[in-house]
Amino acid sequence: MLWEALGAIMLGLALAWAAAYKLAARLPSRRVVLGTGPTGALFGAVITHSALDPGHALGTLAGAVVVSAVSLSLLLRPLRGIQRSATV
Repeated sequence: MLWEALGAIMLGLALAWAAAYKLAARLPSRRVVLGTGPTGALFGAVITHSALDPGHALGTLAGAVVVSAVSLSLLLRPLRGIQRSATV
């Protein structure tokens, strides 16, 4: 479980760094993004590990990446240039 947790943290950090690099204008401060990625990945690894049972390292890491990506997507802000119509 220790190696899965460390791997999940590294994957979450890599995903957060890539998001901060590509979507810097739409995300809050880099500190928040780089903290959210690994935290979401570790949370996802714990949940996936408890759901799949021990011995499914790749499944656990896949679940960690999914939860990390979802938690990072919650930080996204809309583009400022988009004008929304008042009528729907």
